[in-house]
Amino acid sequence: MKVINFADTPSLVNQYMTELRDVNIQKDMLRFRRNLERIGEIMAYEISKTINYATVTVDTPLAPAICEVVDEKLVLATIFRAGVPFHKGFLDYFDHAENAFVSAYRKYKEKENFDVFIEYIASPRLEGKTLIIADPMLATGASMELSYRALLTKGIPDKIHVASVIASRKAIDYVKSTFPEDKTTIWVGAIDDEINSHSYIVPGLGDAGDLAYGIKE
Repeated sequence: MKVINFADTPSLVNQYMTELRDVNIQKDMLRFRRNLERIGEIMAYEISKTINYATVTVDTPLAPAICEVVDEKLVLATIFRAGVPFHKGFLDYFDHAENAFVSAYRKYKEKENFDVFIEYIASPRLEGKTLIIADPMLATGASMELSYRALLTKGIPDKIHVASVIASRKAIDYVKSTFPEDKTTIWVGAIDDEINSHSYIVPGLGDAGDLAYGIKE
């Protein structure tokens, strides 16, 4: 399974990642959401280099032109709520793609002990398609795996791209062990080495959903 870590190569992703992590810049929710979108846009562009294209001829005002168009059926999936602005970045580039949405949340049994529950799913059929699952924070990998399992009720995709802004090393290993090795690629803005007792990535950036939309009660 291939893992593409954008932190390994200097690019604008590093600038946007810096702003996402900075506690002072985080106070601007609009900028936070926009930086999630920007990283989604860049990842979408990089993923676009890996998909299949077909040659078509189009009429211009002067003469026919030979062009290339996407020749894969794409489904963009995200996990509520933090994934919405990140997902929008992908959709801005893959604007002809179908979309899927999953609600996954932590239900705490004790202060530091929780289970992940899937409450809602809306998805097209996935057989023969390329599935891109975008969720900004990949802390343990449990929400990503359960969301993927829920999506499999709509069919088995041909290819899978797992996209996150920040992942823990543990979560990367978990996705490697639970997703199909031969057809999955992981795209991540940065990989941090630790998660704390509450399963938050350290240093990470905090709660992406709260930073994007306000603190939940």
